[in-house]
Amino acid sequence: MTAAERQKLLGLSHQPFVFWFTGLSGAGKSTLAFALERCLISRGVPCAVLDGDNVRHGLNRDLGFSPHDRTENIRRVAEVCRLMLDAGLIVIKSFILPYRVDRAMAKAIIGEEKFVEVYLSASLEACEKRDTKGLYRKARAGELPSFTGISSPYEPPEEPDLIIHTTTLTVETSLKPLLNQLGHPILTFTNLIF
Repeated sequence: MTAAERQKLLGLSHQPFVFWFTGLSGAGKSTLAFALERCLISRGVPCAVLDGDNVRHGLNRDLGFSPHDRTENIRRVAEVCRLMLDAGLIVIKSFILPYRVDRAMAKAIIGEEKFVEVYLSASLEACEKRDTKGLYRKARAGELPSFTGISSPYEPPEEPDLIIHTTTLTVETSLKPLLNQLGHPILTFTNLIF
């Protein structure tokens, strides 16, 4: 079955693609991903969130946080995204994904035309204030080696498709550019109820 045939069979009015959220821990990736999922599901748009936590507890539980393991983590997730796209879903992917080369690899696996890179820009200070799990505190105490933003680098995207400044924007306001990216009249920001 071709993607077009599946789209017709399922009555989909959208083209499947991936929202690939990247940013520091605490930038709001998971919060925004699950808020977007709720908005889309409430409008009958099939979608799914792949979050760093839910993937690391299952599919990638055998991987650590070394540069090699991070690359393999992203390769696996990109392959899963591609399968989900073939099923007609909009995929919302929420991972720190600190290295540009790994983001480029994911884009190549998924396909540039189906890949929307969304950089959630937040200051390190804001991310540390939001740190509900105490990860930054542990990293600064040396308890978490290779923690992105503290003992391991984060390379911001050079030309993301969208930049959302989550230090100053609310969740609702942050959703607006994402929904506009979908370009579907039913999914305009003003038609959505939060």
